[in-house]
Amino acid sequence: MKRKVRKAVFPAAGLGTRFLPATKAQPKEMLPLVDKPLIQYVIEEAVDSGIESIIIITGRGKNAIEDHFDVSYELENLLSEQGKQDLLETVQKVSNLAHISYVRQKKALGLGHAVLMARELVGDEPFAVMLGDDIIHAQTPCLRQMLDVYEAYSAPIVAIEEIPLESISQYGVISGKPVDYNGTRDRLYKLDGLVEKPPKEAAPSNLAIIGRYILEPEIFEVLAATQAGAGGEIQLTDGLRTLLQQKGIYGWRFEGKRYDTGNKLGFLEATVDFALRRPDLGDAFRKYLKSLRLE
Repeated sequence: MKRKVRKAVFPAAGLGTRFLPATKAQPKEMLPLVDKPLIQYVIEEAVDSGIESIIIITGRGKNAIEDHFDVSYELENLLSEQGKQDLLETVQKVSNLAHISYVRQKKALGLGHAVLMARELVGDEPFAVMLGDDIIHAQTPCLRQMLDVYEAYSAPIVAIEEIPLESISQYGVISGKPVDYNGTRDRLYKLDGLVEKPPKEAAPSNLAIIGRYILEPEIFEVLAATQAGAGGEIQLTDGLRTLLQQKGIYGWRFEGKRYDTGNKLGFLEATVDFALRRPDLGDAFRKYLKSLRLE
């Protein structure tokens, strides 16, 4: 019997040092992309994909995340008294998005360790892992695309994207063979290897793993036995490499545009594009951009 993916894990315990000093006193996941924090976009993707339960891995200084998705009685009462119904509905929608649980990661020891922290709440069922740095604009949510593949293959899946070789050393990279799927042979790959951050001359392909995964519970046993690598961190890619020796893993080259909001340029690009797509901002913002004299 096929098991439905009901839960998604969101690692959010990182320090966000690339955005200092803005992240000195607020989580990087709460940086606003137009008028919503980054993490809300990814949780909305999960909910729109059919996920029922969200597990956020937090750390010290991340209380703002919990406050954001909690009920704010004082704010709601104030908006209600002022007759600001549209804003009230916006605020209530955030707190009603999904059932959200939190696990505290006392020390950031790598993505693999963060996933392992969710073991008790995930239990014995398949689950998704979603990284908040990767914001994906797509007609069909990226995770929904992957869940459709999972329902057909019942095997772990990683999202992959073609990356210029000049940047490939920043990613985990797959090698694999294309598989027929819904009449295409350039979307789904069966993996035969994974390499973490290879130099471009040693990269097995230009297909990089990005922040969406569908995993099965046996990954927890693998991660628990995975040795810490550089910097004392347990890497999810290392765990997946071990798992690949035991069972098939697939890579899905998703349809959509990804923004790496973990770096400043990607964050700025996302801000511009998302603002331009907004019906309430797009026309005025486009007019402003056209008025700029860029040299």
